[in-house]
Amino acid sequence: MRDTAGAPNRAARREGVGGRRRGRRGRIRAVTREILEVPRTAAGERLDRHLVRALGLPLERTRALVQAGRVRIRGKTCAIQRRLFGGERIELDRPPPRAQPAEGPPLELLYDDPDCLVVAKPVGLAVEPSRPGAPSVVGSASRLGKFDVDGRAAPGLPHRLDRDTSGALLLARHDRALVALRGAFEAGAIEKEYLVLAAGAPPDRGALDTPYGRSPADPRKFTTRVASARRARLAFTVERRLAGAVLLRVALDTGRTHQIRVQLAEAGYPVLGDEIYGVPSQTIARQALHAERLAFPRPSDGSRVEVRAPLPQDLARAIELLGG
Repeated sequence: MRDTAGAPNRAARREGVGGRRRGRRGRIRAVTREILEVPRTAAGERLDRHLVRALGLPLERTRALVQAGRVRIRGKTCAIQRRLFGGERIELDRPPPRAQPAEGPPLELLYDDPDCLVVAKPVGLAVEPSRPGAPSVVGSASRLGKFDVDGRAAPGLPHRLDRDTSGALLLARHDRALVALRGAFEAGAIEKEYLVLAAGAPPDRGALDTPYGRSPADPRKFTTRVASARRARLAFTVERRLAGAVLLRVALDTGRTHQIRVQLAEAGYPVLGDEIYGVPSQTIARQALHAERLAFPRPSDGSRVEVRAPLPQDLARAIELLGG
């Protein structure tokens, strides 16, 4: 699924190449100039805080741009702590993003627009590199068009998937999109559904709402069996009952680390192939967990996007064998 439509972001206006600056070793680097119209409602706000909100940049990077003289009002450079009056025009010379290593296998593209993309994450590939030069989703996706997130030519991560979980992974192309998508996750505006092969005999429908925290016995693990202010919530339906297993569709309401694996295991329905929380399986060599459906508001205009990731071969084969 590909959709390249999208309304322009009104927080800033790009003026194209605003000039060229000589970088290291004498190389000429193009600079993109952006013009920001400061609303009257921003009167009294500090310049650096306003830029963070308007551009979706981290505070440290925003301050670095100001200190480097890349931010001007009425043609003059500014101090970080400058107070705005409202109605000003801010000129920002943004340097091109730094190139990043693009290590990793080709990825299947499920959706693409100027703000974000969705890729089919394969089994065994980490989302972020474990060490410099290691293959990762971020490295592979860096080859899929233009990115500018925190000054790097690499995608931003609104969410993550475990190394051995397959399926739809949403990535941001620029800072504003990353802020918008993270906000959508926090607001519960993003729907995530997984297909899971589990042991046990759950009811046709069910929901789990439990405390959630690190295990006192092993801080690398998580558990529902601790007193915690954090909650974990999911709902499930049985898609198919198989020989000694069940295929579940799980809808996440919260996005805790290892949540599905932990909650199902401690409810009596452990995930097949999960070496940490689940049970071993002769039909699949990894945790049988697949992010099958993702629905989210498009950052540019809020329109709803729905993406589905096809079943990987190992999970489809396991379902076939268990349904034999």
